[in-house]
Amino acid sequence: MHSSYSIKDLENLSGIKAHTLRIWEQRYQIISPKRTDTNIRYYDHADLKLVLNISLLKDHGFKISEIAKMSLEDMGKEVLSLTSGTLQYPDQIQALTIAMLDLDEERFEKIMNTSILRFGFEDTMVHIIYPFMNKVGMLWMTGSVSPAQEHFITYLIRQKIIVATDGQVRSLKPQAQKFLLYLPDGELHELSLLFANYLIRSRGHRTIYLGQSLPFEDLRLAFEVHKPDNIFTIVTSVPGQDEIHNYVGRLSRTFPQTTIMMTGFQIVNHNQKMPDNIKVFKRLEQFIDFISEGILAAG
Repeated sequence: MHSSYSIKDLENLSGIKAHTLRIWEQRYQIISPKRTDTNIRYYDHADLKLVLNISLLKDHGFKISEIAKMSLEDMGKEVLSLTSGTLQYPDQIQALTIAMLDLDEERFEKIMNTSILRFGFEDTMVHIIYPFMNKVGMLWMTGSVSPAQEHFITYLIRQKIIVATDGQVRSLKPQAQKFLLYLPDGELHELSLLFANYLIRSRGHRTIYLGQSLPFEDLRLAFEVHKPDNIFTIVTSVPGQDEIHNYVGRLSRTFPQTTIMMTGFQIVNHNQKMPDNIKVFKRLEQFIDFISEGILAAG
């Protein structure tokens, strides 16, 4: 886990501006940076957790002057009380961030279970987990979270999606379509693909789930066996921008009679014209609308 954070890390993780944090340091002595041997300011894990807790309390109407007078124990109790109650989506995202940084599985379970009971699994995923994972992605790129923290939270979310998928009561539509889901060779970011599988099945369609890092030749073989109506894939990092145009073209030519649905960072940021049988979804909600009410809403 991280042992030191810059003030920019604290800003990224909490949403509180660095300028504001410095004012709080001077005025209330709420947090005090440590210094390296070369006199560079840094903050430790306890400081980060403190700032996240302050952020949550401020969002619920506490004044910074009130928070400054609280003991760490009292602050912790207030936060625990808030995060165990009927929180709104942004608060749950903040609470999940704390659980991730602390590698706290019990806390994660409590937040998830409370949210699922209140909002349902799908809404929890769409409004809490997806924005949270976007935040984690940003924090990963800026180096604000460690591999251990990212792997920890990804694994727990993955397990939740698998359990929810296994627990679905299958009710196929009279004109159910068949989807083949996969990630390109070298692509390992599987959470969104797992959730797409859940969503498609919940709308009464069939899925063939092939998972991460599938070589193109294996995709072709699976297609010949299953003859799906649709192919769904997500390109987050591989292939990159220099290869994506050729990859999309190859997909389109290899499966000319099939609707190929694509999303992910590399696709959404690809500005060249797409072939006619490629359908791009820039947001998760577009995909949900499409499989719920669009062309695929058979029966």
